[in-house]
Amino acid sequence: MLQLPHSIAAYFQADLSDAVSVSECFTEDAIVKDEGNTYSGRNAIRDWKEKSSRKYKYTAEPFSIDEAGEQTIVTAHVVGNFPGSPVDLRYFFGLHAGKIASLEVKL
Repeated sequence: MLQLPHSIAAYFQADLSDAVSVSECFTEDAIVKDEGNTYSGRNAIRDWKEKSSRKYKYTAEPFSIDEAGEQTIVTAHVVGNFPGSPVDLRYFFGLHAGKIASLEVKL
């Protein structure tokens, strides 16, 4: 079983339920970069997750974790109703005080 830091494990678990739960994994001033867009702050992150959850249904199963400087990089197998599915995505997390301060999702 892959051992993820608590805040990252909470993110992947919350991603199965709702946008509010996802946003609560982040610091108030967190930044998310995904699909060429940047979302700043917990409210924007909640809105991003609500919009993407309406657009796509998917599951993400983390299978590897690495450290690079101050980032934790988690690679997950993502399967859903989006173009190119299935795909392995890399999630670049920056953590601060037990929460996610930054996240960038890349191919």
